[in-house]
Amino acid sequence: MSHDVIQVVTTTENKDDALKIAHLLVERRLAACVQVVGPVTSVFRWKGVVEQAQEWQCWGKTTTSRYASVEAAIREHHPYDEPEILAMPVVAGSASYLTWLAEEVGEE
Repeated sequence: MSHDVIQVVTTTENKDDALKIAHLLVERRLAACVQVVGPVTSVFRWKGVVEQAQEWQCWGKTTTSRYASVEAAIREHHPYDEPEILAMPVVAGSASYLTWLAEEVGEE
């Protein structure tokens, strides 16, 4: 089961936007859980200029089969022109947690 589970991360400019995305993903059963973390400091290059900003992270726990829908939902509600949306595989985890996660996103 663990190879089907991913964590999807995105960042937003404020906590309210992060919470909106978190609630949206969980309410639509696209993620079983989303943790909102922040603020974090990001340093990045945007349009040729090095920028620094405080941001909030959303870490969503979901399955690989839900990724396309998760990305679409984030893009639909994200204020950034080009939001960070990255998926990382979960290589191992508690069997009972992974079962719960799959059930919560409708993949029993």
